[in-house]
Amino acid sequence: MIGKASATEREPNSSERFCFWLAPGVVVNPFDIVEAEQMETTRTFGLVTNIRQITDAPSHLSNYISNDFGSVESVPQTPRQGVNVAEVSVLANDREPRGIYMPVQSEAQVRFADEAGIHIALGIDKMAEKERIPAGVIEMSNGTTARVYLHRDYVLGPEGAHVNICGISGLATKTSYAMFLIQSILQTVGEADIAVVILNVKQNDLLVVDKPARGMRPEDHELWERLGLKPKPFQNVRYLLPWGKDTQTTGLPNCFGEPPDQFQLYAYSLVDVVGNRAKPGPGVNLLIRVPDPWDTLGALVGEIQQGIMNDEPRWKSVRTWNDLLNGPPLMEKGIAQKVGEVGASSVGRFVRVLRRVVRNRQSGVFVEQRNPRKAANLGDEIRAIKGGQTTVVDIAKLTDEERALVFGHIIQEIYGMYAEATIDERADLPKKVILFVDELNKYAPRRGDSQSPILEYVLDIAARGRSLGVVLIAAEQFMSEVHPQVVGNCSTKVIGRSDSSELSDDAYRFILKDVKAHLTRLDKGELLLSHPIYRQPVKIKFPRPAYQAIGHEST
Repeated sequence: MIGKASATEREPNSSERFCFWLAPGVVVNPFDIVEAEQMETTRTFGLVTNIRQITDAPSHLSNYISNDFGSVESVPQTPRQGVNVAEVSVLANDREPRGIYMPVQSEAQVRFADEAGIHIALGIDKMAEKERIPAGVIEMSNGTTARVYLHRDYVLGPEGAHVNICGISGLATKTSYAMFLIQSILQTVGEADIAVVILNVKQNDLLVVDKPARGMRPEDHELWERLGLKPKPFQNVRYLLPWGKDTQTTGLPNCFGEPPDQFQLYAYSLVDVVGNRAKPGPGVNLLIRVPDPWDTLGALVGEIQQGIMNDEPRWKSVRTWNDLLNGPPLMEKGIAQKVGEVGASSVGRFVRVLRRVVRNRQSGVFVEQRNPRKAANLGDEIRAIKGGQTTVVDIAKLTDEERALVFGHIIQEIYGMYAEATIDERADLPKKVILFVDELNKYAPRRGDSQSPILEYVLDIAARGRSLGVVLIAAEQFMSEVHPQVVGNCSTKVIGRSDSSELSDDAYRFILKDVKAHLTRLDKGELLLSHPIYRQPVKIKFPRPAYQAIGHEST
């Protein structure tokens, strides 16, 4: 026993919260889970949200006076009577089939919960073994540890889906947790029915996920085993790396560091971006990221898309980026021409914007003619995903416009495979596909173009993914910068260390005020986990990924 429940006239206990005083010498911390005696010999479980010390001093001035009017060396002749009081948010009661949610009565004995009690508190005890996905470990102040599980139906559907991870860069270990969670899903749910698509956005962090970790810390190894998982790298991985400016002569991709042992190059010609009637491409509109309030550029893009896709007479000669930027029907002898209802000045603006993207500032991924034997069409590679296979698409060295094109292309293809499936769909299409993307705020911003084609796809997948079999695991530094509909449709939220100004945003309103204060001082590797099964978020730790760490992946 660590203390007893306490209710006062000014601070009564309720069905939602209660307080208890701590016995001398007892150490309790926020996020500890405790149990209190309840009616009918049941137990009420709760999450410690704050601890206060109360004394019999009526004011701070009284304490000042009792110390000989502020003498720091003096010792009061009569020590103040004081006690530590913990505030607890009620989680659950263990009576079956319905819990008792009467207020915890004053003088009820309070103890630390053990692992079985923590599982009751969080609702994990009601999950069948096949429904459990290991998510981390709770560590209590008294040394008790408890495994934490997510409910499969709220991660992969049909009850809910998607995971959002946020926190300060470098301290929140967002990428590490995402990769751990994906590995956990593959090992517990089964790899055969799940395909994974990962975007590598930082250095070459995720270009070694098939390489075993060197010198894994014993505590990490123990944590993997404690969770019932094998500390192993990803299996059956294929890498898709971008074509670069020097690739034609060197044969090497445009990536940071040494490329993987086996990889496939991808590149974009004009035909790849536009596509054809049988197989539409991602669209030129993904490359035009400038204000267009009157949709003038949008109308021109529509003309270009339809003209090239339908092989219309005036567009027959347009087959390369050079043809589009320098020849008819857009340009004549270096002068912009009117196209349909779009004036020459708007055509000139379009050409300048597109030339900057695919010529002046490009990384090399845009080519005049793509040789299928040397570089693949990214859409074809995404459509070829298989269950049990992890596909890593490298975009680390691409410009923002190029990244938007690649992400938009991937999400369009996945959406088409699962949401727009026809009678000739693949018989071996994986039942689920997990898409991991960092910096989600760039593709689904809170404030931005509501007509963005990428945003439309992200919103649709966020809303319908649980029924389609498409699961989005996304990370960003600030959840407040992501479109609220995307965040709202993420059943599971994971929050690393964040600053107080960020936590004041409405995106975090599901977190108690006292808990928010503790989030500003989470240690590296500690995360707050919110899941539909839990009544309150809990603090967890997780093992480092079991693949090689290059030095950047822990961000």
